[in-house]
Amino acid sequence: MAAAERDTSAQSATTDREVVISRVVDAPRELVFEAFTEVRHLSRWWGPEGFTTTTRAFEFRVGGEWVFVMHGPDGTDYQEWISWTGLTPPERIEFLHGESRDDPNAFESVLTFAPDGEATRIEMRTVFPTRELRDEAVEKYHAIEAGRQTLSNLATYVTEIVRKGAEG
Repeated sequence: MAAAERDTSAQSATTDREVVISRVVDAPRELVFEAFTEVRHLSRWWGPEGFTTTTRAFEFRVGGEWVFVMHGPDGTDYQEWISWTGLTPPERIEFLHGESRDDPNAFESVLTFAPDGEATRIEMRTVFPTRELRDEAVEKYHAIEAGRQTLSNLATYVTEIVRKGAEG
């Protein structure tokens, strides 16, 4: 079977369990990728509108972890855990994301960063263990809108860096 055929069948097998969000960010790919690699960047933009992030541990390498708390605008704290499972700078980041290291409902995400002229097209593909968990994330936690807001925060953050660099 050709690689393209395998990719298509693998993707179609997960379609009912995934959320895919993409956005063009008006900044170079290396900078957009870097915004994910250092906690000093992540803490400035990660999460939907109104959320802030407190990092407990951060090691950006395959097998490394990011342990953090997302603070919701209503005062609710969400314990979060990410383990990096694949890194191909500046093209791809793969990770497992849950509430803790042993979370049976943790989901897989793949971020791809593609040049788009002077800008970068980022795609965030998240695959949940079951369709029910995907539906819960979309309906209860507004995963699609939250993902769009997160990428919007990223875009605002990195374009501000570019603008400041052009001024300086």
